[in-house]
Amino acid sequence: MNSKVQQLLADATAAQGAGRGQESARLFRAVLAVDQNQPIALNALGIQALGAGRLAEAVALTRRATQADPGEPILWINLARAQREAGDRAGERASLDAALAIDPRRFIALLRKAQWLESSGDLANAAQTWSAALAMAPPEAQRPPGLASELAAGAAFVRRQGSDFAQEVDAGLADARATLDGAERRRFDACVDTALGRRRIFHPECAGLHFPFLPADEFFPRTLFPWLAELEAHTPAIRAEYEALVAGQDASFVPYVTQPANTPVNPWSGLNNRLDWSVYYLWRFGVAQAEAHAACPATAAALAAVPLLDIPERGPTAFYSLLKPGVRIPPHSGVTNSRAIVHLPLIVPEACGFRVGGETRRWTEGEAFVFDDTIEHEAWNDSETGRVVLIMDVWNPHLTEAERTLLRTYFAVIDASEHKPDLVEGL
Repeated sequence: MNSKVQQLLADATAAQGAGRGQESARLFRAVLAVDQNQPIALNALGIQALGAGRLAEAVALTRRATQADPGEPILWINLARAQREAGDRAGERASLDAALAIDPRRFIALLRKAQWLESSGDLANAAQTWSAALAMAPPEAQRPPGLASELAAGAAFVRRQGSDFAQEVDAGLADARATLDGAERRRFDACVDTALGRRRIFHPECAGLHFPFLPADEFFPRTLFPWLAELEAHTPAIRAEYEALVAGQDASFVPYVTQPANTPVNPWSGLNNRLDWSVYYLWRFGVAQAEAHAACPATAAALAAVPLLDIPERGPTAFYSLLKPGVRIPPHSGVTNSRAIVHLPLIVPEACGFRVGGETRRWTEGEAFVFDDTIEHEAWNDSETGRVVLIMDVWNPHLTEAERTLLRTYFAVIDASEHKPDLVEGL
């Protein structure tokens, strides 16, 4: 580029920036008088022609710009714009594809191609391209009003397409799913819901010991715990003992959350040292609570019939858990996946719920379930009365007896060692 062209381009660009359109057009034409294939001048004059409604001229000039500098994506984008306004849909698509061939992540080209595909009825590819454009969009605070409305329309389109596709899939699977009960199709339903974006899969996050290669499931199948029905049969007696404790004011309920002094503010701060979520221990870190067993003999006997976790100084732990009205337990994950947690609901008002990973259940009095507490979980009581559950830990059912024995030995070895690191309380 010679010095004369450089100076003319600088002057033309300055005039354009100052809003002196006629002067800038004259200077850009002067550039072309020296270099008829100068892409910056061709592009600028094409955009000016487009603004003036001279569509054929705009297409011709922006096309010449792309021919002069075919590796610059913005020139192809501007040609696509001129072609769109001129009604040349095939040309617009070809120009957008040319821009994306140079820079597949160019946001405005993705946006315009998504709109082109949507208007042409190519709904599947439109949804895919819209998703890519939305992912590349500038932050909301940096979006001009026009762009914000275009992106909102695109997001709505993607949601509609996802919903329509999900309905089609559900309808196609309805007969096959109808032949199976909830337990039989639970994993498949999670698979489909994940594929359709209706849920996410959570993975174990152990604060303490992680036992590799165990199946990771939010709620364990009941078939893995043949003793659950017997435990459930004791629900009336267990509940009666809880109510007697409360009525006699003999129960030594303590806060479940007790953090050291000067602990920084965290999601547990609202429950720290408060009885909003309180417990009455029957077993604690492998030690039977004698007073509790004497006060609740039926509950103690029911627990004795359960294959509880048994690691000295670590398990089992079993307790009545009281969640007061309006209290929420924040999302969290547990210590080790070598155990499983059993809930036996005793008193469950309406508006209570429990989520493990991507699945939410409500407690039903007398119906126990077992879950992996190393998968993120949370609980809430939005009712006006307390919720009470008997909670206990048992072995993860996928551990062999040999592996359980090895774990007991492992903890005995580390407890005897002078080099034992600080461990998370429990396991």
